[in-house]
Amino acid sequence: MSADQILAIVIFLITMAAIITNKVNNTLAAVSGAILLVLTHILSIEDCVGFIDAETIGILVGMMLMVSVIKTSGIFEYIAIKSAKLAKGRPWPIMVVFIIITAVLSGLLDNVTTILLVGPMTLAITNILEVDPVPYMLTQIMASNAGGTATLIGDPPNIMIGTAANLSFMDFIQNTGAAVVLVMIVSIICYRFIYRKSLTVDEKNIQKVMQLDEHKSIKDKRLMVESIIVLILVAVAFIFHSQLHVTSATIALTAACLMMFLGKEDPEDVIINVEWSTILFFVGLFIVVGALDKVGIIKILAHGLMNLTGGNMIFTMMLILWVSALISSFLNNIPFVATLIPMILTMQASGIQAEPLWWALSMGACLGGNGTLIGASANVVLAGISKNAGYPISFGKYFKVGFPMMLVSIVVCSAFLLIKFA
Repeated sequence: MSADQILAIVIFLITMAAIITNKVNNTLAAVSGAILLVLTHILSIEDCVGFIDAETIGILVGMMLMVSVIKTSGIFEYIAIKSAKLAKGRPWPIMVVFIIITAVLSGLLDNVTTILLVGPMTLAITNILEVDPVPYMLTQIMASNAGGTATLIGDPPNIMIGTAANLSFMDFIQNTGAAVVLVMIVSIICYRFIYRKSLTVDEKNIQKVMQLDEHKSIKDKRLMVESIIVLILVAVAFIFHSQLHVTSATIALTAACLMMFLGKEDPEDVIINVEWSTILFFVGLFIVVGALDKVGIIKILAHGLMNLTGGNMIFTMMLILWVSALISSFLNNIPFVATLIPMILTMQASGIQAEPLWWALSMGACLGGNGTLIGASANVVLAGISKNAGYPISFGKYFKVGFPMMLVSIVVCSAFLLIKFA
């Protein structure tokens, strides 16, 4: 092994250790790793620019900008109140409706943004009902990660996979989306057994929910109507982007610009709301993983995986699914996916049928995030919202429900992949 290979591995491992242990800010860790690779002359600045996935960055920035404008209309509060009233104020139907809303919004926006919008609304409804919000929070965390698995734009790993493998929005809907529908059905049945004794509520509190006026939550009716139209156009454009000959990033950024023109907010305020630390985290991560590719480590790992599985596609698919799920339960799935993408591309170049491997990676990495409280960003964000409201969710409390439900979802995905590709 050459000096450059050893140095690239050491920098990669130090960066990952910093990210995993949270001893250093994730963005600072990733960017510092990238800088070290330049200072040690493993990469040039030109190499760094080449490794940054502009498509992924474009989609993330575009969706963040768009949602930053849309949420000011009050549309999400309106949806929450309207849904609670459609469920007749009953705790179990409300849980089911909020699970579905969270999953759908996570597929159309992204799961962290969805959690930031749905979490406070859930607390407001459960406070009126005077029921423990924690079961609602737990199920919404898992629904957000499941919904994010279903589409190209729902979860950052899917954006990365879709870009690398040239997979369309409809490719995800037909594969991960179909699997997620099955996962959601099984999950809701399981939740019914888990929470059937705890979801009781006083009739007078139900009446309080039914008396809420969803129309008062609308802050800007014109912007709300325009937001709905733009969201529909964006969804259609994502589905037909191949025929339109435009990339997903172009669609997201175009929608962002359009919403910024339509919104009444100062564009600078909208731009500030973008999670720039997340964007820089991705930039640094792409560079750190790109260095492993440049020095040949990725090729060595890919050949090692092929030797382990004997090049058998089914075995490789199942191994990637389960390893991805278990690792993503405890570690950030984005660095893991960023490492596996070039490995799968190398395996594809060696003649292995790669399509099933992409879906296995997507399902394992995204749904694996449901395994523990630290498995995905959405989990940490919603747990923080719940804690600030006086309802802390401990690692153990989440693990008792989250890890078994994660295993159930991966079993469902295993059956789906085997039936489709075996």
